[in-house]
Amino acid sequence: EVQLVESGGGSVQSGESLRLSCAASGFTVADYTIGWFRQGPGKEREGVSCINRDDGTQYYADSVKGRFTVSRDKVKNTVYLQMDSLKPEDTAVYYCAADAYGSVGCGTVVGGMTPSYYGMDYWGKGTLVTVSS
Repeated sequence: EVQLVESGGGSVQSGESLRLSCAASGFTVADYTIGWFRQGPGKEREGVSCINRDDGTQYYADSVKGRFTVSRDKVKNTVYLQMDSLKPEDTAVYYCAADAYGSVGCGTVVGGMTPSYYGMDYWGKGTLVTVSS
């Protein structure tokens, strides 16, 4: 059974850092495109980062570029999202999601022009990140 479990969320102040983890089971993370999404209070879910299947190419939404870094550990079968210089507007529930069939491109995930999350096949339950001023 495919499962994704996020961890690492918490409460921090502006300028601080967190590292989120997405532990996968039932599949190999390098074989699926993995996206990070977030949903803040009263907002739509948006893609913030993505790591491509096989070659590991990294993608970022403009709102987080230069502050967030996505990576994967093939041994641990885990994808990470390092979040630095956090801002109050980063407050959200963060989800990782996997595309098993290559139907969603990472550019679409982070582009913000279409609800790319509709094409993701598996989702974690989310981890809450709260950033205060």
